[in-house]
Amino acid sequence: MSNAQTANAGQPFRTWMCLICGFVYDEAEGIPEEGIAPGTRWEDVPINWTCPDCDARKDDFEMTVI
Repeated sequence: MSNAQTANAGQPFRTWMCLICGFVYDEAEGIPEEGIAPGTRWEDVPINWTCPDCDARKDDFEMTVI
């Protein structure tokens, strides 16, 4: 288990929204079709991952409260 996973153990899952197109990444759901398993925390998503809808970078996402 990584340090990020250990630090997040017991923490609620968060959601992150693409500021370009509005796509929402939900940590609880992940994106299995993109190779990101359910339960994958945002900080554990690869740095080179891009939005599946508009190809925006991770820097173009902001944490949201739903």
